[in-house]
Amino acid sequence: MNIKRNIQDTLSESLIRSRKIVLVFGARQTGKTTMCNSILEGLSGKILKINGDEMKYSELLSSRDFSRMKLLLDGYQVLFIDEAQRIPDIGINLKIIYENMPELKMLITGSSSFELGNQVKEPLTGRTSTFKLMPLSLQEIRQNTTIFDVQQKLEEYLLYGLYPEITHYTSASDKEKYLTELSSSYLYKDVLELSNIRHSSKISNLLNLLAFQIGKEVSLNEIGQSIGMSQETVNSYIDLLEKSFIVFRLSGFSRNLRKEVGKRDKIYFWDLGVRNCLIQNFSSLTTRNDVGEMWENLIVTERLKYLSNNQLNANSFFWRTYTGAEIDYIEEKNGELFAFEIKYSKLRNKAPQTWTANYGNNFKCITRDNFWEFVM
Repeated sequence: MNIKRNIQDTLSESLIRSRKIVLVFGARQTGKTTMCNSILEGLSGKILKINGDEMKYSELLSSRDFSRMKLLLDGYQVLFIDEAQRIPDIGINLKIIYENMPELKMLITGSSSFELGNQVKEPLTGRTSTFKLMPLSLQEIRQNTTIFDVQQKLEEYLLYGLYPEITHYTSASDKEKYLTELSSSYLYKDVLELSNIRHSSKISNLLNLLAFQIGKEVSLNEIGQSIGMSQETVNSYIDLLEKSFIVFRLSGFSRNLRKEVGKRDKIYFWDLGVRNCLIQNFSSLTTRNDVGEMWENLIVTERLKYLSNNQLNANSFFWRTYTGAEIDYIEEKNGELFAFEIKYSKLRNKAPQTWTANYGNNFKCITRDNFWEFVM
């Protein structure tokens, strides 16, 4: 299935019209290379394509010697570097190229924002346009099909996720095999290699615990006790997993009302296929006891993709009080608060009274019967 990514036109326009270096972050296998090659096909001029894993380019592009880099780049109008986080000191070297070759367009991808981001943040301040590419969104899937068909395939998306390549497989065994390879060969690669973590089993154990707790508030202290790590170490590992686009946190919303819970986070997976692979459970939804949590993970993730892909600004939270009142997803934009309860089947018509009394009644319940209004 050939699916055009939502950010593609905006990214292309930025590359063509702007003087800035265009950066594309995203986990491996999310389609960064495919999308960038599609964009490059529409450009005029001579294009140099470099893979950051190739040693012959890595040494040269980390040299800080413009006279050497010019020998490589001279005569090209566009420079495309894929997986640029593999090249040492890439940030300062891109700055040197940027300052000495003002007409050269640069398109750079990276699968780990913590490494490439750290390298480019200081030397390239004000010189970049940054985009994120996540697994496919339901809004992108919708381009080639109908809402009805998307609705009919919800179980498939909940079980196997939305990595682009998963759409090419028809059998459950092929999808499971792909996700197993993806999880073992790609997703941990940057985290383990670029952060110098010595004990890969710690990351694996942490991810397994997080996979069983989607939709629930997470205690870093309890997790640390379970796997033999300090709370600070657990927090730093989760930060690395966030920056490698495996998980993300949703913080509790609080305006300091006495009974509001605001100190713990919920942690979700960017892709449910990866999550289900970690817990080795691809069973039918009819036999599972975590369907509600999976549905919540899908809808929250799809909403964040929708906001990011359409360049909409909003702050996202969940809300809960110590007395048990809760709302799954809160969005704050333009000074207004919007509350959303996420239910796989049962419709909830009213927000908790504590929420309504303090924050108003902008409330909606998201179910299988109306989810497209929220994420497409």
